[in-house]
Amino acid sequence: MNGSDTEILLGIMKQHGYSRTYSPEAANVVLLNTCSIREKAEQKVFSRIGELKRLTSPFRADKPVLGVIGCMAERLKSRLFEEKAVDIIAGPDALRSVPGLVDLFCKGLQDGTELSLSDRMDVQLSVEETYADVAPVRKRGVSAAVSIMRGCDNMCAFCVVPRTRGRERSREFDSVVQEVRDLYEQGFKEVLLLGQNVNSYADTSRGPLPSGQQHASPFYAQGFSSVYKPEKRRNGAVSFAELLRECAVACPEMRIRFTSPHPKDFSDDVLEVVKAHHNICKVLHMPAQSGSTRVLQSMRRGYSREAYLTLVDRIRTMIPEIALSTDLLMGFCGESEADHQETLDLIQRVGYDQAFLFAYSERSQTHAARHLQDDVDPATKLRRLQEAIAHYKKVLTVRNEAEVSRRHMVLVEGSSRRDDATLTGKTCTGKRVFLPAGSVPPSLKCSSGEEQQVTIQAGDYLAVTIVASTAACLTARADSKTTIAEFVEVHGSTVPVATGLCSSRGGLTAMSTE
Repeated sequence: MNGSDTEILLGIMKQHGYSRTYSPEAANVVLLNTCSIREKAEQKVFSRIGELKRLTSPFRADKPVLGVIGCMAERLKSRLFEEKAVDIIAGPDALRSVPGLVDLFCKGLQDGTELSLSDRMDVQLSVEETYADVAPVRKRGVSAAVSIMRGCDNMCAFCVVPRTRGRERSREFDSVVQEVRDLYEQGFKEVLLLGQNVNSYADTSRGPLPSGQQHASPFYAQGFSSVYKPEKRRNGAVSFAELLRECAVACPEMRIRFTSPHPKDFSDDVLEVVKAHHNICKVLHMPAQSGSTRVLQSMRRGYSREAYLTLVDRIRTMIPEIALSTDLLMGFCGESEADHQETLDLIQRVGYDQAFLFAYSERSQTHAARHLQDDVDPATKLRRLQEAIAHYKKVLTVRNEAEVSRRHMVLVEGSSRRDDATLTGKTCTGKRVFLPAGSVPPSLKCSSGEEQQVTIQAGDYLAVTIVASTAACLTARADSKTTIAEFVEVHGSTVPVATGLCSSRGGLTAMSTE
């Protein structure tokens, strides 16, 4: 989301005559786009501010305007100004005000006018801003991100996002679909639909359903709830399932991903769309946060361990080839050793293909900071985090080993950062694949079935066979150039199901983690 916001801000600055430079010494304005989701992220920003001040001041008499934008600007505005760390501040909903803040600050310096804090800051949250009319400035590449909604209404106890990003609001359906179509026509091969709670997307611009009419499908997955009433906001709205379906149909040779979702919003209509369209990637992010029902209740997540596992069962029954990823927090308020063991067991039972694991850090203004005690000591948090990481790596090693000898369709992203001779890309399930020198023969089969000399480049789809694995990645050899349609015609799916891979609860029942 921050990467997408940076592209939007570049579009806004471009409208005001600015162009991007990658050298702070050459810049008139230096802006840091920030995150407040964890304390470590904020520490990095303060460190970077110090580096920039040291870097720019010896070289320039007219030092660049230094600004902080994004969530940290919203959360720590007073501290940033008190420590005289930055010149201007703009929150995530105030990106349009950045050029004006820069102009006013520069004018104040020229005139010798002392500016008030309000002249140098805009952190007003909005219930309407989506930047739908701003053309982002993107790097040319294989993938592009499209922001479809902003903010979050879930109010999880640990999370600062509703305070820094504001209430949920969605872009109009037509503007999203048109932007995705434009990217497809420009040659992008993958689009990432973005939102703080992306699958709660609801375009209400068409107004509510007439009195007495009901929405055609349930709002939430079975066993899940929320602190707000979905029918008040979603009744009659264009749903995420409808948006996802339209994008898939409009761009059949473009992969479609989305993040970051909430498990509660994986109702059957969303799952049916993911199942039906081969260009929608077969990987779902399922942030669990904890494996303990007691801790989940304290977190105000709106579901139990049992409801989460039931949803995992349903997803794997409907889409056997699906890969699942998750977020997990260790050491949340009141977490016991028994709660921690339930989280380790959840990792084993579900068999995640990717996991983002963190130690809990208290964020001010959250429900947990106001009402709960951060009573798990740092050493215990770190130990539990290390145990979870070790557990996850064992599970992932087994899952990746099961990929060896399987066929996959890989979207080539370019050369590896470590070795120009090695190509790298991702499978439809989001797994990183490397094709070392020699694994791509000088001639490959093409759609005609004949072998031809071809040059593989970023944006190509390759049919590959996995030849080796580690916990971190897969190694493959290229078999042919392909398209999504051609691969599905031969294999029936972008992710052929492997023999022996159990898709019942636990996901790893047929495998050993020894």
